[in-house]
Parts: sequence; structure tokens; C-alpha cells
Amino acid sequence: QVQLVESGGGLVQAGGSLRLSCAASGRTFSTSHMGWFRRVPGKEREFVAAISWLHATTYYADSVKGRFTISRDNAKNTVYLQMNNLKPEDMAVYYCAASRALGSPSTLEGLYDAWGQGTQVTISS
Repeated sequence: QVQLVESGGGLVQAGGSLRLSCAASGRTFSTSHMGWFRRVPGKEREFVAAISWLHATTYYADSVKGRFTISRDNAKNTVYLQMNNLKPEDMAVYYCAASRALGSPSTLEGLYDAWGQGTQVTISS
């Protein structure tokens, strides 16, 4: 099993930037798809971004395209989420997840088998 630990959350003004990090340990990180999800209290957890293990192909939710960038450093067993031009609606707990599913990374949380504990992102307007 892989263990995931997120960091980098915090308080930022609307329009600002944050970079989240997710450090992985355990099973082979380099052959796992990695994803970021977020949850607002009272709502379902939603897909934010994912990156494939083979070619580092990236996928984004429409709500974050052009503002967020997911990347991975296999040498450091770490995946990142660079978040720019943050909006109040981006405020949530952000979760890192790992998937061994075949094919392209999924937007469905059920296909991710390892999760971090989450990191809070708070946006002040």
C-alpha cells in the first residue's frame, strides 16, 4: 500500500497562488496515476486534476483549467498542484490520491485506492 502526505495548504487572498505537495511512500510511485480531489463541507468530493504515470499526461476539471497545474517528480516520489488565480470557490480540503487502474487516470474517486489526509485551502476575498 502507498502512503500519501499532503502539505502546502493555507490561507491566501483571492487572486493569489499556492502550491500543494503530496509525498508518497510505499509501493512504486512511478507506476501510479496520481490525482487531486477536493471537498467542500456538505458537498461531494470532486475531481480537480490527474496525471498519468507513463507519459505524465495531465487532466483537469473544467473549473480549474488554465489556473491549476499538476506535475510529478518521480525521483522525489512527489506530486504537485500549482494553483494560481485562486477564487473563493476553490476553498476546500484538497486530497491527494493514487491509482493503479489500467488506462488513463480516472476522474472517479472510486478508482483511486490510496488517499492522503487532506490539506485545507482557505481563500479570503
